[in-house]
Amino acid sequence: MSDLDYIIYTDGACLGNPGPGGWATIIFDKKNKKRIQRVGSEVTTTNNRMELTAIIESLKSIPLQSNLIVFTDSKYVINGVQSWIFQWKKNNWLGSNKKKVKNKDLWILLDDLTKNHEIKWNWVKGHSGDQFNEEVDKLARDEALKLN
Repeated sequence: MSDLDYIIYTDGACLGNPGPGGWATIIFDKKNKKRIQRVGSEVTTTNNRMELTAIIESLKSIPLQSNLIVFTDSKYVINGVQSWIFQWKKNNWLGSNKKKVKNKDLWILLDDLTKNHEIKWNWVKGHSGDQFNEEVDKLARDEALKLN
């Protein structure tokens, strides 16, 4: 990976599943030495949708052709983006269970956005003391709580 442009931490939260949800991202712009924080929420959603939305919103907010690292505590996202999505696309968005892939709309959007960047994906264990993972977790939960 060439020079790193961004380090991104993301998280999603949901009160109930489905229920009110929030997402959060902290983007470290390495070249301009800036920290960018973005949050959002949805009235009725799922935790997985919020996890995906956090990453999508991060990628939408940075310049195309960036080199970045994304940290997430979502195994669903990590497995999906690094493994499952290739088979889903081959199988016309059907999972191994022959059922429609959940959150297909967000997976398609994420797939399109990842083509415009050089991305290293990192899973971080949630609630394990990682400062920025803990911070995005709190931000995402706070967004969901605003709707409760």
